[in-house]
Amino acid sequence: MTVHLLPTAATPAPSPTPTDDVLVPQDLGSPTSWWQWFTGVPLTILVIVAVSCVVLVLLQALIRRVTDHIAEGTPVTERGVLRPLADRGVAQTLLKVDPLATARRAQRARTLGSVLRSTAAVLVGGIAVFLVLDALGVNIAPFIASAGIVGVALGFGAQSLVKDFLTGTFMLLEDQYGVGDVVDLGPATGTVEAVTLRVTKVRDADGTLWYVPNGSLVRVGNKTQGWATAVVEVDVDYFADLDQVERLLAEAAAHVAAELGDAVQGEPTITGIERLTAEAITLRMRVRTSPARQWEVARALRVAARRVLEEAAVPLAGQRDALTAHRAALAEVADDEAQGADGEARVDASDPDPHDTPVDDVVRPPKP
Repeated sequence: MTVHLLPTAATPAPSPTPTDDVLVPQDLGSPTSWWQWFTGVPLTILVIVAVSCVVLVLLQALIRRVTDHIAEGTPVTERGVLRPLADRGVAQTLLKVDPLATARRAQRARTLGSVLRSTAAVLVGGIAVFLVLDALGVNIAPFIASAGIVGVALGFGAQSLVKDFLTGTFMLLEDQYGVGDVVDLGPATGTVEAVTLRVTKVRDADGTLWYVPNGSLVRVGNKTQGWATAVVEVDVDYFADLDQVERLLAEAAAHVAAELGDAVQGEPTITGIERLTAEAITLRMRVRTSPARQWEVARALRVAARRVLEEAAVPLAGQRDALTAHRAALAEVADDEAQGADGEARVDASDPDPHDTPVDDVVRPPKP
């Protein structure tokens, strides 16, 4: 029996395929080869770098121009195609210039501009690097995956820092407070000296400088934004005439409004009885003021209220006897001064003639 063996299929031998070297031309001595090499990957890289630089310069110029206009407070009607409207009445209806302090607005605009420019540089630079690597034939998928993993790791490891920066950015965008404002941040209360994306520096009444991370702020109370209210409570004697007291307090508030001028906004309000106890009756004065002027107005209100109540003999709570004794002492001093003045006048009237001497008394007979 004869066995016929089937021929097996020949296994093809692997033959390596030549790879193109994109870094150097194939023929170093041929100008055509050099030109073909230059118009390939090198030209692509140059175009990527040039376009990235142009885009970055345009973005940074745009950001800088916008932030400079915000910092300087230049109205919209004085820029670009709306410039001719700035000299007309239309400008007043299109835009009302914000009268806030320029230092606060400038700091907010400069900080946001710096952050936006840095962000634009990182984004444009990162995209350009990945495009160049892709043009060189490098597989950028692992880089993108690694960048994602690194971003997640940094997000978990530095989440408090990221929270501080995000909170600071939104606070600047929303203009919650600025340099010079008196704020209540919870852990610290005082005057804001600096605002950054990560921390806020607050100087309290004792001179302590507090560094408060923006991410730790749960609520913010701004005492000097927009307008404020000066509130003064006056405790008068239980048996005082309330109508008279309200009239006197209104007179004191009117005097303060006339004296301080632009610090007071609107008409003062004298409310009724706020508290009623066995010792006193409490009345409240409320005056709307300009930002950061409420403490000055409140001090002036206390001085004016004390003056008008003392002149009208209206005692404060628990001070009836003290007021009576004080007025008696003033009357006694006034009587003493009046008697002293009368005595001096009598002495002056009885003074002898300055030319009259003992010798004259001997030589001349005394006057009858």
